[in-house]
Amino acid sequence: MFSSIVPLARLNPFHAPQLQLQPQPESLTLRKRPAESVEPSCTRRSLAAASAEEEYSCAYGSGRFFILCGFGGVISCGTTHTALVPLDLVKCRIQVDPQKYKSIFNGFSVTLKEDGVRGLGKGWAPTFIGYSMQGLCKFGFYEVFKILYGNLLGEENAYLWRTSLYLAASASAEFFADIALAPMEAAKVRIQTQPGYANTLRQAAPKMYAEEGIWAFYKGVAPLWMRQIPYTMMKFACFERTVEALYKYVVPKPRSECSKAEQLVVTFVAGYIAGVFCAIVSHPADSVVSVLNKEKGSSALEVLKRLGFKGVWKGLFARIIMIGTLTALQWFIYDSVKVYFRLPRPPPPEMPESLKKKLGLSQ
Repeated sequence: MFSSIVPLARLNPFHAPQLQLQPQPESLTLRKRPAESVEPSCTRRSLAAASAEEEYSCAYGSGRFFILCGFGGVISCGTTHTALVPLDLVKCRIQVDPQKYKSIFNGFSVTLKEDGVRGLGKGWAPTFIGYSMQGLCKFGFYEVFKILYGNLLGEENAYLWRTSLYLAASASAEFFADIALAPMEAAKVRIQTQPGYANTLRQAAPKMYAEEGIWAFYKGVAPLWMRQIPYTMMKFACFERTVEALYKYVVPKPRSECSKAEQLVVTFVAGYIAGVFCAIVSHPADSVVSVLNKEKGSSALEVLKRLGFKGVWKGLFARIIMIGTLTALQWFIYDSVKVYFRLPRPPPPEMPESLKKKLGLSQ
């Protein structure tokens, strides 16, 4: 029985490292050959092996690599969030006025009756600008921090604690991404949830500044951190570990033998799985952000108390559909951009040879 449970437990994307470095008996410790005294990192070895099959347009971790990753983030986040503006609009209205907008289908019906088809596109401009800026920082800085923290940990610890590495890198990236997103998110919510306030970004931004000053654009940044940082930590860590698990337990052949199209399918599936968890983790804070940006003079704590436990979960079904689809498409587009620009795409991490020797696993 236990032999069947252990492999299932290891499928959990967030399990702690199973391996602990213990001193090995001298009889089990292999002597290091002179030629192996300095070993390259696992990532560099994998990329070097792959380079025999294809030529990359830049080096992994170079300035061009980070810039193009940021560009991929702009395309993936800006386009997907803009495409889902109608669903996002209905979701926000359910959160701030559940008496009028009772469900996702009722919300679409009421919106179409009152505003017509064009009304479903309200807030598209701040959505596109805001989430393009967020994507630039989210994906670009994630790659920066993942390499930075990985180098600080060292090759062996970076492998053993890779989930913690993904969590730390994504949280650091999202901190800056939300500062870039906050002004446009505030304008978007005003346009979508306050009837008659403004129909366009050009109308909303000057009006908000005249009423509350610069604070109008940044009063929601703390709730954004509450919503987006857990969301992004789940988005990146769950995605990375799900990709690793899919190649190990589901895909019938090694990643190196999969075509680019097959690899992108794995990316999409892993992205959708991660998106469902993202929606659940971040939804309460999302409800607070929607109400807070609609009202004047309210604090996040006051809104949270007024909504209560049941209130913060309003609109969850719509958000699961939106975020699941959104996250899957974002990862698919982001990975496609990497393929198009021939950027290095390291395979799922493998245990370094030096660690195998310390654990007595090397033959």
